[in-house]
Amino acid sequence: MSPLLELTNAQIGTWVASFMLPLFRIAAVLMTMPVFGTTLVPKRVRLFFAVAIAVVLVPGLPPMPTVSALDLSALLLIAEQILIGALLGFSLQLFFQAFVIAGQVISIQMGMGFASMVDPTNGVSVAVIGQFLTMLVTLLFLAMNGHLVVFEVLTESFTTLPVGEGLVVSHFWELVGRLSWVLGAALLLVLPAITALLVVNIAFGVMTRAAPQLNIFSIGFPLTLVLGMGIFWIGMADILNQYQPLASDALQFLRDLARAR
Repeated sequence: MSPLLELTNAQIGTWVASFMLPLFRIAAVLMTMPVFGTTLVPKRVRLFFAVAIAVVLVPGLPPMPTVSALDLSALLLIAEQILIGALLGFSLQLFFQAFVIAGQVISIQMGMGFASMVDPTNGVSVAVIGQFLTMLVTLLFLAMNGHLVVFEVLTESFTTLPVGEGLVVSHFWELVGRLSWVLGAALLLVLPAITALLVVNIAFGVMTRAAPQLNIFSIGFPLTLVLGMGIFWIGMADILNQYQPLASDALQFLRDLARAR
């Protein structure tokens, strides 16, 4: 009779580490990134998707450190992978939030701040225009294969940020500094509409001074709403030219955060 296959603890630890450690990083990215990390995609589907990606990527990844499942070092490595994946996913969330903020600002300026709906991706109430821009940028992101770029950077991150190397404090500061970029990008998106609506409001102010008996509140609100919708519709003609540089900047920041090429 042939001898039974004997496995040592080191071999089992190596096999488990080579699959489980990359799985935690991949799952953290899928749980936090836009499109896949929303509540529209069930958690079980995201988990199965993470396992499928890990099965494909693990054979081509660098060797993983040998760890024991009951060691404190294994828990620290798992926490490290979750933090790295969450940082990568959250950096993309900032890009999408720039369009949400832009929609909120336009809604307030044109008097549609009261028109809100429940955002199914985050479970909170947002302005209708903000939700429209979110769906639009999601479709553009998928149509231009932005998700494939994310998976490419994720794969390279196992080489540029090896398991066990440890997180650098600069990663967190880079992400915090990115918040100012979000506000700047949102302002850049809404600047033409805000300028046009400001001119409209100034014209109403001149009309009020010229004809005080004119009830500006009865005609100003619907006119501002209609003109705001027209200005927003005209601005949509240039949305692709505004989306491309912002998306390129966001994906480049993702590469820089992962130290990818």
